[in-house]
This record gives sequence, C-alpha cells and structure tokens, in this order.
Amino acid sequence: MQGNNSVGVANLKRTYALDALRGFAILAMILSGTIEYEILPAWMYHAQKPPPTHTFHPNLSGLTWVDIIFPIFLFSMGAAIPFALLNRLQKGFTTIQIILYIFKRGLLLGIFAIFLQHIRPLTIGINPTEQTWWIALCGFLILFFMFVRWPVKRKYKRYTELITISAWFVGIILVCFLRYPDGSGFSLVRSDIILIVLANMAIFGAIAWFFTKDNFLPRLGLLGLLIALRLSATVQGSWIAVLWKASPIPWIFQFDYLKYLFIVIPGTIAGDFIINYLQKAVKNDIDKNTELNWNKIHYYNIILLMLTHVLVLLIGLQARWLWQTVLWSALLSSISWFLFVNPNNEKERLLQALYQWGIYWLALGLLFEPFENGIKKDPATLSYFFVTTAIALFLLITFTIIIDIFPQCKYLHILIDNGQNPMLAYVAFGNFIWPVLKLTQLEHLIFKDTNIPLIGLLKGVIYTLLTALFVSLCTKFKLLWRT
Repeated sequence: MQGNNSVGVANLKRTYALDALRGFAILAMILSGTIEYEILPAWMYHAQKPPPTHTFHPNLSGLTWVDIIFPIFLFSMGAAIPFALLNRLQKGFTTIQIILYIFKRGLLLGIFAIFLQHIRPLTIGINPTEQTWWIALCGFLILFFMFVRWPVKRKYKRYTELITISAWFVGIILVCFLRYPDGSGFSLVRSDIILIVLANMAIFGAIAWFFTKDNFLPRLGLLGLLIALRLSATVQGSWIAVLWKASPIPWIFQFDYLKYLFIVIPGTIAGDFIINYLQKAVKNDIDKNTELNWNKIHYYNIILLMLTHVLVLLIGLQARWLWQTVLWSALLSSISWFLFVNPNNEKERLLQALYQWGIYWLALGLLFEPFENGIKKDPATLSYFFVTTAIALFLLITFTIIIDIFPQCKYLHILIDNGQNPMLAYVAFGNFIWPVLKLTQLEHLIFKDTNIPLIGLLKGVIYTLLTALFVSLCTKFKLLWRT
C-alpha cells in the first residue's frame, strides 16, 4: 500500500489522535491500578476479579472498562508500526538493517521489563520500608538515564551517550546486589508480563507488517493461520498443543503471546490507512481548513454513536445480556453506517475506512462470543481480541474528529503528552510519584481513610493526575523515553 506514494513519513504531521488513544490507555491503566480494592462496584475492576475478594475466576465471563485498556494500547502500538518502519525505509535502510532494528527494539523492551520488575517497591519487599522506597526511586532515576533521549545538539551527543552507558552500568550493579523476600537475587523470569508481551508484539507485529507492507491481505491471511493454530492448540496431545506450550527462551518468548497479534495486526491496517491519508493530504496540499461535506452536527452524531457503541458493549457483555447486546450493536451499526456514506474528501474517507473495519471486527467478535464460553480477558478469547479491537477503532474515530476535524487538540493535550511518552508514564507512578509521597509522608496526610468508596476512587484519580502532569511536563521539555 505504501510503495506508490513519494511523500516521506518524516514530512507528515504527527497523528495526535493516535497519541491521545495511547495516552488514554496508559492513564486508564494507572487509574485501574491505583483505585482501592473491595470498595467499588464490580465493573470498576477486571471482570474475572470481582469484589469483595478479587479472587481470579477463569470461568467468569464479562467485559469491563479495565479489561479493554491493554488491548487499546496494543492496537495503538500496532498502528504506530507502519510509521516507524516506513520512515526508516525511506531513509534507505536495507532489509537486514530493518530486521536488526526490530529485534533491537524488542530486546530493549524485554530488558526494560526485567529491570523494572526488579526495582518495583512491592517486588523488593511485600511491606516496603523507607529503604525500599529509596531503592525504587533510585531505580527510576537509573531507568530515566538509561532510556531518555536528550534534546541536545549533536556536539553534545557524546556526553549524553556517556551518561546512558554509565546508567546501564549502574543498573546492572544494582540488580546484581538486590535481594528479594524469598532470598533470591537477579532472575530473568522476574519480569513485567505486560512489557514482555509488548516486546513480542514489537517484533512479530513489525515483521508481519514489513513483509506485507504493500498489501494488507496477506496480513489477514496470517490472522486466519493464527486462528487455526490457536484452535488446534486446545487439542490435548496434538503436536500443535505441544509447540504452543514450548519455548526455547521462555523468559522472553512463548508461542501463546502470538495471540495478541489478533489486535496488533488490525492496528497495523489502521496505521496504513492513516499514513495513506496523511501522504495524500501533504501531496495535494490538504490542510485542516479544507471544506468538509459533513457538517458539525453530523460529526457530533458520529462521536455520540461511537461512544454509545462502546457503552453498549461494556454494559451488555458484563451484564451478560448477549442477544440484546447483539441487537443493539446491529441497530447502532446500521444507524452509524448512514453517517459515513458519501465521503467528500480524504479526511472523511479515512473515517469511513476506520469505521467499516471497526464494524467488521465487532461482528467477528460478537459472533465468536458464545465460543469459549463467553468473552474473557484471561485466558483471552477470540471474542475478546476482536471486540476490543472494534472499541479501539471507535475511540480512535472519536479522537480523530475532536483533534483533526473541530479541532480541539488543546483539551486533550494531557492525553497526547502521555501518549508520546508511554514508557515514562508506565513507570512514573510506581517508581517516582508513589515513593516520593511515601518518603515525604504526604500520602498519609492526604488520605487517612480510604474505606469510603468515593475517597478510594478520588485517591486513584489524584494519583493518575499527578502522574499525568509529571509525564506531560517531561514531554514538553522533550525528555522522551525510547527503546
């Protein structure tokens, strides 16, 4: 799809809607991890960890807003892959150089996952002491210098490289000397599973895009093969089941992680459409003031229907109103379909394409819902992958309209800033904000009692806001973490 367009990716404006989607996911992840347990309704937690005990129930079906956070992040990661690789292709990178870049990025994410898990406060000690908080804070500073990209001139680059190398050296020493509650030291299997999955997707999602960059149909074919593998892996004793559970390097790769390509690959297809739109916009000198065929009320109706789609799915699937959810989804899809007809320009055609793919993934997900005894996050079902992909597309359409059509980018700048700096956002609360609050005794002064549901929720909101503001400040100073 990309080969016939001469406009370079470096010349394209940044896709703030995609940044906002990624920022929304990362901040929602922080919120879900900081609200107090046992005090809020079941829909405020993972569907399979209901209150009051929050015991994991693998056979419990449902879908809450907490369950869709990680898929949204995976989708946005997939959508960003074409931007990263096409930019390097247009700089003259060879196939070998691209492959090496892909594996390097995946390896760095894997190292990031292992180091982070070793310096987390609750990993160092079940009941953190003052020393624990200081170690966690020092670990954050080491990570900062390991992965930050300094916004300095080229003549100072050798000094920043020296800082980075020194940080890596200090980090290695730290994790070698740390000891954990079970008496063990450094271990490759002690890692952040979310980041390990992201490392795998950074590799396999990028490879899938690279070898099908001119035509996404083979990527859809790959999804079909993955479905066959996944279904056959459930047959006990089959060679596929044995392969699916095997791994030459289990600490960083397992075949089961490939299931998340069901989200990442649709994300790459969305990324292709966004790049094609941006390239045509630059080539044909289309700017944000281009006259649109759809009026403002039309766009408000689209936003309303996209958000209604999401709410219907979350409420209906969590409450197990299955046939009602399918009927309401079909009705909303039919109404929405008429809002996307007769696109007059490239912006409207992009929105139409994103919507049509969203409806396709939604239909696929709802048709798979009865299979595997209902939608579940863990073990993730086929329905879960495709329904959450559709939700991500509906939210992307919403952000695109708000930012690119109206435009009201200023109201979403905190999401955009965090979406541009997701690695920092992922680490900032647990290893910076929280240790600082503990060491200064501010947490105890602010929140003396969180047994009241509203206070428990407010605590999570404040933690999330503090993290978001810190990351936003770093982003504005161009202190970005990158692998």
